[in-house]
Amino acid sequence: MTDPSLLAGLHHVQLAIPPGGEDACRRFWGGLLGMAEVDKPPVLAARGGCWFRGGGLEVHLGVEPGFAPARKAHPGILVTDLAAVVARLAAGGVPVSWDEDFPGHRRCYADDPFGNRLEFLQPLP
Repeated sequence: MTDPSLLAGLHHVQLAIPPGGEDACRRFWGGLLGMAEVDKPPVLAARGGCWFRGGGLEVHLGVEPGFAPARKAHPGILVTDLAAVVARLAAGGVPVSWDEDFPGHRRCYADDPFGNRLEFLQPLP
């Protein structure tokens, strides 16, 4: 049994991106989803990639040679207004697929610019 005092929360989610994908990340995570880019520590910045923070969420995008998108594994991102998120995604040309099979939530899936699966969900009232 895990001692709940040992776990304090989730610091960040790491997603892989292909080499040279930073500008697409900035357009998607910064521009489309409105997250702020966070400066990486210099030793980590030398590896490429970029980090974003917003709404209590931090996403680290790390360069992976031989990149393949995560098609099943995904972060489940809680949102306060799923319709607004879907509208932003649609405005950016990002299609969503709806899934009504998670009790107590409305949710949909979308892909980042590289095909990594993302889940956006909002608790039902």
